[in-house]
Amino acid sequence: MLTFPKAGYAPGIAEFGNGCFAYLQPDGGWGLSNAGLVTDSGEALLVDTLFDAPHTAAMLAEFGRASDAKIRTVFNTHQNGDHWFGNALVEGAEIIASEQAAAAMAHEGPERLQQMMAAAPQLGVTGEYLVHCFGRYDFANAAPKKPDTVFTGTLSRTVGRKQVDLIEVGPAHTGGDAIAHVAADRTVFTGDILFIDGHPIIWAGPVGNWIAACDAIVQLNPEIVVPGHGPVTDLQGVARVRAYLVYIRDEAKKRHDAGLGALESARSIALDDYTGWGDAERIAVNVATLFREFGDESAPADTATLFGWMAQLWKDRK
Repeated sequence: MLTFPKAGYAPGIAEFGNGCFAYLQPDGGWGLSNAGLVTDSGEALLVDTLFDAPHTAAMLAEFGRASDAKIRTVFNTHQNGDHWFGNALVEGAEIIASEQAAAAMAHEGPERLQQMMAAAPQLGVTGEYLVHCFGRYDFANAAPKKPDTVFTGTLSRTVGRKQVDLIEVGPAHTGGDAIAHVAADRTVFTGDILFIDGHPIIWAGPVGNWIAACDAIVQLNPEIVVPGHGPVTDLQGVARVRAYLVYIRDEAKKRHDAGLGALESARSIALDDYTGWGDAERIAVNVATLFREFGDESAPADTATLFGWMAQLWKDRK
């Protein structure tokens, strides 16, 4: 039985009454990711750390008040910094990630974001957008630590008497996505395979893999689904994300086949059914990634251009 109101979305700890917890950061926008804790018999596995040391320290303190279980394992669901830049604060824990995520972490450290933020004042609207996205984080005070253990396919760890299955589902959102399934608690921690009440962002694709990942979560038949961003959900939330991915794939394909460019297409796709979702400008990245998947080699993949495109759409909607 859940011990939190399913419609609620308060910051801090959500306790599920089964030894599993989530740490939530409303409103789930850029960098405001969730973390999870699986506990049993005095042991714990932490699902993801946060974007910098201050945010991660606050999260660990709250988990410490909720449970005295010792964190022996950290599982990073993928390589985006808001899910691993705080790893070093969990001293003595084994850190696990998929092989593809670990490979990407080698060149996706906080230094890159520090450089972007340092350049922001000279970047006009794009700089304003970067501050909007990342201005609350202290990348100079991050605490990244790369994984000790990598895997492909599936890897299992025991937490007390519970088994936690780590399941690779990428490439999708990024190249190295994986989820954590706690069958005994009917709980899944999805990382950024799920953004609830926020627009997903397809950095890697292919979109078919992401749709298949949603289907894989449904097959696990969980009662509790903790997304990478947004409020805790259930299988209805999974279905909503899947439907969004199918919709933007089909709408982008129509425009690609009609000869429209990626940015023009992103501007023209109606998002009326998703007006309550945050970060709608991410449609620019999603369409660019889909166009590349459709064979359009002119669609950009570089971060600078994609953030510039998102900044344009964000400015238009302000």
